[in-house]
Amino acid sequence: MDPSLAPNFTPVLRSTSSSSSSPSPPPAPDSRKSPAEYDLAFPPYSLSANRTPHQSADLEEVPHGVSRQARDLASYEFPTHRLAEVLQDSAMQPLVVVACGSFSPITYLHLRMFEMAIDTIRETNQYEVVGGYYSPVSDHYRKAGLAPAKHRVRMCELACERTSSWLMVDAWESLQPTYQRTAVVLDHFNYEINVLRRGVKTKSGERRPVKILLLAGGDLIESMGDPNVWADEDLHHILGRYGCLIIERTGSDVRSFLLSHDIMYQHRHNVIVIKQLIYNDISSTKVRLFIRRGMSVQYLLPNSVIRYIEEHGLYVGMSEPVSNVLKF
Repeated sequence: MDPSLAPNFTPVLRSTSSSSSSPSPPPAPDSRKSPAEYDLAFPPYSLSANRTPHQSADLEEVPHGVSRQARDLASYEFPTHRLAEVLQDSAMQPLVVVACGSFSPITYLHLRMFEMAIDTIRETNQYEVVGGYYSPVSDHYRKAGLAPAKHRVRMCELACERTSSWLMVDAWESLQPTYQRTAVVLDHFNYEINVLRRGVKTKSGERRPVKILLLAGGDLIESMGDPNVWADEDLHHILGRYGCLIIERTGSDVRSFLLSHDIMYQHRHNVIVIKQLIYNDISSTKVRLFIRRGMSVQYLLPNSVIRYIEEHGLYVGMSEPVSNVLKF
């Protein structure tokens, strides 16, 4: 975690006597005080005696000074608070990583996949990452298990704003009146970053365009082989104009799929495969099922997201097709 984002907790010693107006002498170096004798003087992170397990001081809350994403297009603004303005190494090409998906709810795997991506990108010695974005799909996607977009956007904010120094959430896709294809969403990022903002500056002041890569799991890439899911022109647009970072999942053979798929093979030089060195098969489907069954989801997703789900009663009364659950 970026140390600058951590709240400045200042222990304040309570006076144990109301009859004396003079301050108590400082405690001896080896003295020990009970937790009840200290206040955390940094609202709103004060502790409450009757709090629930997930309402403790939460360092994953959105930091002060960071605006939440809008809930309507009229007040929407593209988030740039963690988008680098100046390229540190002029020999590198600036890069933004974008993940499109349901994020219902966002899990630690959704956070971890960006870190796996940045490790792989650094090894290429070609790109400098200047920002990363989650783009939750709109309610018009009509997928089983989809919580309302306003909740999914907020959960993504809670998950990344305190735990990352470079990830952001963009609500544009979720606010659209119709479902937006992934190719269109990537065009939106290109317009906001490269057209309106003219990319990023080098240290010499030169403006340089930012390359945009789609970050996806192996299951999404395998769906690209289904003509009923992806149109050929969209695949050419996504893979040819932008490119893709593919995370291998347990039991999937992404490289064989790239070899067998004509369009993927044509654009293979614009595809980076990320090897999972520590396998993680946490899925939103599993999390939703656990919640419906009253099981613990602790350590599968950030505490702030768990607390949000509890406070809003998400997923509890939801049902999904058995085929969805069996696939997890």
